[in-house]
Amino acid sequence: MHIHILGICGTFMAGLAILAKQQGHTVTGVDKGVYPPMSTQLAEQGIECYSGYDSQHLEPRPDCVIIGNALSRGNVEVEAILNQGIPYTSGAQWLAEHILPHYHVLAVAGTHGKTTTSSMLAWLLESAGLNPSFLIGGVPENFGVSARLTDGNYFVIEADEYDTAFFDKRAKFVHYHPRTLVINNLEFDHADIYPDLAAIQRQFHHLIRTVPSTGQVISDHHEDSVKAVLSQGCWSEQVTMRDKTTWSAQAKTPDCAEFDIVYKDTHQGTVNWGLLGEHNMFNALSAVVAAEHIGIKSGDSCQALASFKNVKRRLELRGSHADIAVYDDFAHHPTAIKTTLAGLRQHVKKQRIIAILEPRSNTMKMGVHQQELIDALIEADQVCIYQPESLTWSLKDIIDPVTTQIFTDIQALINHVIDSVQATDHVLVMSNGGFDNIHQRLLEGIHTKYIKVVS
Repeated sequence: MHIHILGICGTFMAGLAILAKQQGHTVTGVDKGVYPPMSTQLAEQGIECYSGYDSQHLEPRPDCVIIGNALSRGNVEVEAILNQGIPYTSGAQWLAEHILPHYHVLAVAGTHGKTTTSSMLAWLLESAGLNPSFLIGGVPENFGVSARLTDGNYFVIEADEYDTAFFDKRAKFVHYHPRTLVINNLEFDHADIYPDLAAIQRQFHHLIRTVPSTGQVISDHHEDSVKAVLSQGCWSEQVTMRDKTTWSAQAKTPDCAEFDIVYKDTHQGTVNWGLLGEHNMFNALSAVVAAEHIGIKSGDSCQALASFKNVKRRLELRGSHADIAVYDDFAHHPTAIKTTLAGLRQHVKKQRIIAILEPRSNTMKMGVHQQELIDALIEADQVCIYQPESLTWSLKDIIDPVTTQIFTDIQALINHVIDSVQATDHVLVMSNGGFDNIHQRLLEGIHTKYIKVVS
């Protein structure tokens, strides 16, 4: 079967393309923007991608078109599909019908940490010899690919609450029917889709309704917004974390690079790994508890986490010159920005952090989290924010002019950072897009600057 995918370079759709390819289908796709890491892994899989939508991409006529949730009426290929009567579906629906029924599904949901936690969980299953299939909204370094199909019994999936498609406004995750469900946290996000937190909570309760009575729902005891959802009804076994009567994680170092997993005051194991921050420690706790549900001992999981490598674009060190490190992080919500900076600060102590932010998500563009954004950046010594034309509000109204500068030109931002950066600085770039290859351009500029200094 020939499957054509619209929006193929999105993290979810790229993974879906790989699964379809591994099922033996001919897969092509198109997107308006093609950039790593998804474009790279699609090329490695031999999947042909087109840049820019055109009805000619539907020739020869595909057997089925999978339409991503970024596509809407008026798109030239969407209109051609409807006019020509070509069969189409959403990514989540295709997954639900053709892949997931064959597996015990372990789903990781929540506003933050989904990609990292689902990557950890897949690694725990892999280390236990369970050969899991998975679909993750990023590229886990341990696997080098965001999705795969195996003959194992388990499927790990990152469960996203964003809507399914222009013709299906339910959250994507209601299609997945997990038997093991992790809900790490829940905040207001996706303001372009949901009017308030209550609307998102309603979708999460729809998800909980799909978990069988023999399944398990794992949640954080400290998350009141999640507890409010569970109070509406839960028909599965409930397991809570960060509660001394159940599961907890206890840091042994300030940066949480070493911590203990504890169950009912009984030590289960110690994790000593390369990740940083309290948020990652609690992501790991979620993964350990979910793995326990399918029979993986928590002590074994602690040992496996020692060899876990983080997902690309999650505080990923892109390179360094002259003791200046440049990191890439996907953070685009104030809470994620704050926890990422806090983790880096705990690690680098008093060394300078230069934070570079592109407020690119739809929620950020709408200005929903303006005050929270400033609070989130407090750990940085210097902040550079790129204000794109699409931003509907002015950053100048909320920034501290002493520590923060705004740029409307990316090259000007790069030049400023290169001029002001010093040895032992840590440059943290935060964006959920390609950001015009800013990381490499910074590294090249820093390298050139210090070659001149030496010469």
